[in-house]
Amino acid sequence: MTNPETGTDSIALTIRRRFDAPRELVFRTMMEPDHLRHWWGPKECTITVGRAEAKPGGVFHYCMHPRDAGAAGMDVWGRIDYREIDAPNRFTFVNGFADEAGNRIRYPLLPMWPLEVLNTVTLGDDNGGTVMTLHSVPVDASPAEYGTFLAGHPSMQQGFAGMYDVYEQYLATLKGAAA
Repeated sequence: MTNPETGTDSIALTIRRRFDAPRELVFRTMMEPDHLRHWWGPKECTITVGRAEAKPGGVFHYCMHPRDAGAAGMDVWGRIDYREIDAPNRFTFVNGFADEAGNRIRYPLLPMWPLEVLNTVTLGDDNGGTVMTLHSVPVDASPAEYGTFLAGHPSMQQGFAGMYDVYEQYLATLKGAAA
């Protein structure tokens, strides 16, 4: 939703982070499933890739598993639908929860969560590193879903911070190696 007074998107979540790796490497490791399986998802989870087509119109379908097999939790499926890819500068995708077959579903533990969220990732050079900006906003959401998304900002910021911590550790393993 756009705030009519400021012209800004008052619902969007925006995260900026700098990675100590060249933009081309950051782009590849954020798009290619062989890399995504090492870092995508909550810090407490590992993922299994069900389907991966990193191209406009392609789908990344995955299952998140609790990292600690003894921990309480359940497997949760997710789905990314890629919209635009401008290597190595920018990509957009819609994500949300899915069932095992890849069909979009509501998250059972938070049914007022928006069904789909549009994400735009931009990458810029920064003294040999890369600055990433992630901009996320619900798609065709109801006022209640917008409210749930907005109320979830602190949790999402924490979740993305943990995920990008894992990503940063993964990037460090690639330094000097062909990725």
